[in-house]
Amino acid sequence: MVQNAYSFASSGAFVESFTLKPYKNGPLDGFTFAVKDNIDIEGHKTSYGSKPWGSAHKAAVYNALCVEQLLSAGATCTGKTIADEYTYSLDGESHFFGTPINPKAPDRVPGGSSSGSASAVACGLVDFSVGTDSAGSIRVPASLCGIWGMRPTLHRISEAGVLPFMPSVSTVGAFSNDIKILDKVMRTLLRSEDLEPPKIRNIYILEDAFSIADTAVNDAIRGRISHLFEIDGIAITSITLSEIAGKDIDLSVCNRQALRVLQTAEFMNTVGGWIETFDPEKSPSFSAAYENIRNFKRSELNDALLLCEKIFNRISNFTNQGDLFVFPTTPTIAPLKGSLNNLDSVLDFYDRTMDITSFAGIGRLPEISIPLTTVNGAPVGLSLAAGLYQDEFLLSAAKKLFP
Repeated sequence: MVQNAYSFASSGAFVESFTLKPYKNGPLDGFTFAVKDNIDIEGHKTSYGSKPWGSAHKAAVYNALCVEQLLSAGATCTGKTIADEYTYSLDGESHFFGTPINPKAPDRVPGGSSSGSASAVACGLVDFSVGTDSAGSIRVPASLCGIWGMRPTLHRISEAGVLPFMPSVSTVGAFSNDIKILDKVMRTLLRSEDLEPPKIRNIYILEDAFSIADTAVNDAIRGRISHLFEIDGIAITSITLSEIAGKDIDLSVCNRQALRVLQTAEFMNTVGGWIETFDPEKSPSFSAAYENIRNFKRSELNDALLLCEKIFNRISNFTNQGDLFVFPTTPTIAPLKGSLNNLDSVLDFYDRTMDITSFAGIGRLPEISIPLTTVNGAPVGLSLAAGLYQDEFLLSAAKKLFP
């Protein structure tokens, strides 16, 4: 395990610490892990990033199934980590629990909503951690904290015992500082067979994601992926989402007319009813976002659902076994703490970030964020995405291309 100056307390990553010993030996022997606080641990409350929610609900009766899998594979659980309020955020600044440290850039946010899970790994306090991802809640903090993070193919990992947020897009995933550890963890959760992975045949450079990114991020990543063009037997092709899904569909449409509408509508069903009934304390930032939820016209939902399915089908039909997509995980380095304090800064960060994360979200694709480089001393992540159910291939490709 990586050692540094941060402790469980000084990292600010944990809601609570405890020890759950493994049930038996397995492929994760000796590894420790932490769990995002929207995932149930027997005998512990699940706060969902909101103290009012935690106070209003009893302790979990059972561990979530993903936790049982890890305990049964030899890993030891050491605590629950901070999540953004109802997991409805990408910045990691928690009104109720504080902001977990980003040890690679301590003056900057860790990213969310799996903020504590990313911080705990980046601080070297656990070997891996478990989070959830709908619109980027694993991929974004992995990129901003300079660690590995993976969201798998949608619904390949059981979400039993995970609080619902955006069921049509949300999935359990994991973080680690080491791709070899991440590989073992994800193969455990995915219940993978030990099969020979297909060869990498095509790498598609998703150019519209690069065009969204800051110039410094764009340049830094392109400078670190030049070796891909020198690998024999792999075709490298520049492409845009419009070339995959149709000229009327780009990343902005994928996000703002599909993902974001779906997110709003599903949140009304999963959490909004409870909020309307009990009117709990809310943070200022969540209160502002929730007004948009309240004002949403549900009569517009079906158009977004049809668009989601259209984009999914076109990405799925385009992608073949052995294909990879390459693009920046996030368009910016981590924002400075407290800098997302006005509408313009919030919209710039969220719009551009979710434009990129919507690709795998609506496509239901597995994606790995790789800690690739830095800009101005802050981490920059590169994403690899593969076709539906090609999770094991994606893990093998990541180890091969970025050892």
